Amino acid sequence: MKQRITKVHHADNVMVALADLQAGEDAIYQGKSYKVVEFIPAKHKFAINLIPEGGDIIMYGVLVGRAQSDIVAGGLLTITNVKHAASGFLTGTSHADWHKPDSSKWKNSTFNGYHREDGSVGTANYWLVIPMVFCENRNTEVLQEALVKPLGYGRKKTYEVKAQQLINMVRAGGGLDEVLYTEIDNNTAQVGQTKVFPNVDGIKFLSHTLGCGGTRQDSTALCGLLAGYITHPNVAGATVLSLGCQNAEVKTLLDEINKRSPNFKKPLYVLDQQKIGLETDIMDLALRQTMAGLIQANENTRKPAPLSKLVIGLECGGSDGFSGISANPAIGYTSDLLVTLGGSVILSEFPELCGVEQNIIDRCVDKSSAERFSSLVRTYSERAEAVGSGFYMNPSPGNIKDGLITDAIKSAGAAKKGGTSPVTDVLDYPEKVTKPGLNLLCTPGNDVESTTAEVGSGANIVLFTTGLGTPTGNPITPVVKIATNTKLFNKMSDIIDINTGTIVEGDETIEQVGERILDYVIQVASGEIQVSAVRHGQDDFIPWKRGVSL
Repeated sequence: MKQRITKVHHADNVMVALADLQAGEDAIYQGKSYKVVEFIPAKHKFAINLIPEGGDIIMYGVLVGRAQSDIVAGGLLTITNVKHAASGFLTGTSHADWHKPDSSKWKNSTFNGYHREDGSVGTANYWLVIPMVFCENRNTEVLQEALVKPLGYGRKKTYEVKAQQLINMVRAGGGLDEVLYTEIDNNTAQVGQTKVFPNVDGIKFLSHTLGCGGTRQDSTALCGLLAGYITHPNVAGATVLSLGCQNAEVKTLLDEINKRSPNFKKPLYVLDQQKIGLETDIMDLALRQTMAGLIQANENTRKPAPLSKLVIGLECGGSDGFSGISANPAIGYTSDLLVTLGGSVILSEFPELCGVEQNIIDRCVDKSSAERFSSLVRTYSERAEAVGSGFYMNPSPGNIKDGLITDAIKSAGAAKKGGTSPVTDVLDYPEKVTKPGLNLLCTPGNDVESTTAEVGSGANIVLFTTGLGTPTGNPITPVVKIATNTKLFNKMSDIIDINTGTIVEGDETIEQVGERILDYVIQVASGEIQVSAVRHGQDDFIPWKRGVSL
């Protein structure tokens, strides 16, 4: 009989239900029986012993809440009887020693990537079209309409055909229920033609709502983020559209590019609409220059590169009660493997490190990194509280429904994505990763804002865990979607790439799944596997307007 409950850490005073438990049921863990006194849904927690009102609730070995009323042994933890609580933290002497996993299997492994002049290696090869300000979004859309389908980058037209069938039925006066869809092969139903530039994965258009208004700090941060995308190893070059009078000045963009790549040599075309004048003139010039850039980009081909050239972003979204038990620890092990191989990983989402700050601080390789992390977390938290919010309000309704009832419970599980390796650097948004090892990046917990930021800092692969399901992707970096449970993997197989529910079911260990994920990453990085988010054209891009976003 498969295990129905688990205890995450030996010091915990709560158990996690791995399956629905009925009132009065005796569940066994490590030979000991635990009786539940009420229905405990899978993924939720119950008290091991009586937790009195005001008593500490411990999970992952840390404080994650306090009882608002007595919780009897075998009783369900809910938002009614538990409130958020987390331990304080201090900077002091770090102890960054750690037990490295055995990575000898991958010692001589390589991936086939696109080598750039600055020494970085891309897992893809894209051309970018970027508006400096929202006023240029329309021109961006005009270029998109003019280029994408004619160059052979069209999307699947399955739903266009189905919509036309419905339209035809409406015109004929029939009922919609009478429509019998024509079966369409999703693998062959393409819009457009064979790609004109076979070595270019696509042209991506980074429309946004920023660039003017707001604060100058917002505009500077936007320029830094856009510079991160332009200098990114997955990008061959860019066409930049500027109105000419916006806060996000081209000069600032060029300065930010120089910070990240002092010897920048990629083709970069900047067009100023107010200088050029007529829309026809700016569009004609943009088309000609972009086509010239694509010709250069097409000269790039994949070549072997060591795994140390991988920069992996670690992300979670639509989390559930299994996230911190299966998928997050699994990619944490993948992270540790990559670090031992000389690669870089990025752990972001600072609101989701609430309650584990001391553990993170203790892992920093030097005092300055520990102090910077502490300062960024405190400042971020104070900003949230100043507008009547706080990290404790981070869990979404979906999180709460699936057992993540306090921010500290959610955070303790989310932090598992970072594995156990030392923290080698602490970055503020939108700074670039420059050191191998585990990097901390200050971002919101919002999935798309955080993923957008990780890629802007250099992630050429993103590992994204989810327990409830989310289609999140990125315009230039493959986002590998990882299910925490088998039910989700089977239910939403069109947007999920990897299943870690086997850990919950006892069929695989965290280490086995972590190794499996690394093998998968190498194939994705080499262009041998196209992940679901790329296949569906899920190009989510939301810059963080530096304010309170949890």
